[in-house]
Amino acid sequence: MKILFVTPFLPTPPRFGAERRLHGLARELARKHEVSLLWFNFDNALAPESVAATRSYCRELFVTPVLRRNEAAHKRAAQLKSLLTQHSFEHVRAVGRADFQAALDDVLRRERFDVVQFESASLAAFEFTNSRAAPLFVLDEHNIEYELAQRMARASLGRARALYNALNWRKLRREERAAWRRFDGICLTSERDRQTLLADFGAGRTAVVPNGVDAEAFARAPSPGQPDLLLFFGALNYFPNHDGLLYFIDRVLPLIRQRRPGVRLQIVGPSAPASLRSRRDEGVELVGLVDDVAPYLERATAVVVPLRMGGGTRLKLLEALAASKAVVSTRMGAEGIPVVDGQHLLLADDPATFAGQVTRLLEDSAFAQRLGSEGRQLVSASFAWPRIVAGLESFYQELSTARYPYSQSSQGKGDMRRW
Repeated sequence: MKILFVTPFLPTPPRFGAERRLHGLARELARKHEVSLLWFNFDNALAPESVAATRSYCRELFVTPVLRRNEAAHKRAAQLKSLLTQHSFEHVRAVGRADFQAALDDVLRRERFDVVQFESASLAAFEFTNSRAAPLFVLDEHNIEYELAQRMARASLGRARALYNALNWRKLRREERAAWRRFDGICLTSERDRQTLLADFGAGRTAVVPNGVDAEAFARAPSPGQPDLLLFFGALNYFPNHDGLLYFIDRVLPLIRQRRPGVRLQIVGPSAPASLRSRRDEGVELVGLVDDVAPYLERATAVVVPLRMGGGTRLKLLEALAASKAVVSTRMGAEGIPVVDGQHLLLADDPATFAGQVTRLLEDSAFAQRLGSEGRQLVSASFAWPRIVAGLESFYQELSTARYPYSQSSQGKGDMRRW
């Protein structure tokens, strides 16, 4: 197959959740198929190491021109414009890129693809009918975006922000539902998300294509780690991560310190906002962006996932389980992943319970290692990339058969036109 990913980011090396998902899908598909990427390029500058790393497995990488502009000012302008129109901020920000529409038109005219997969509904605002052939168009929903925006609206601080988010998520819902109509198939990261889409939309060819993990890369024997060392990792400018950390530091960590005064929290991830930087102390360390989170996982006694909002499924949780680490998460943080409380991890949704579960792991290393071992087995069995990509290939085949039901291979099975 010839597959084109249309993406707002370069996936390799993966530094945050959405990059990790695309990195896993694209690299695994590239073992058997010709994979190309068209990069939206939100950034002000190209990252040479990311371009080189992504090209190592891509047949072709199409890059839109670099725009020299003040991204913060552009974001505020797009937010203001969205308030004055019927469109969401995400739509306004995307369709303002005429250069990307031109690049997409050019690639689809010049190249023949079997599948064109858009990474996120925000890019579905672009037109993609002007193609040389008639590929299958697939939308990969990392989250149901309007549901994530709705949850963020409920948590908004301040009347102005709450009003803005309340208006924006409703616009985003209308646009996202319109996007679902345009695609041959839609990938969701969990059965919960698939059922949410079907209940809201009532139709459409869908498949659950979970987030995954390179199980071998995170292979570690269960170990106690350093005493009283907790870890959180993720992009810190992503509001659900930011909100969850403030909740943990302000409301949970003081309760843990009553029993374990020497407890330390390491926070690994880029773009820490001022509200997090102001909370650094002897027991709260902001590490920043790292090339490899594995050494930090190995040293930690436990990983905390104190998220109170989000969408899709959390790659950080899968990676922590793959590394045989004991995890304490909210139910929202573990949403969409078939974990069992007390077997694969511990769940807690209020500060006192969360603090008690963390303290339990800090005081019982044998139990923590047993949780880590069970979590590792779950991830290895169900969330390794080869298994997930095999399911995605089957979905492509299903979509092709639905479109061309009389196309038969020499073995008498429905076949992709050029597969």
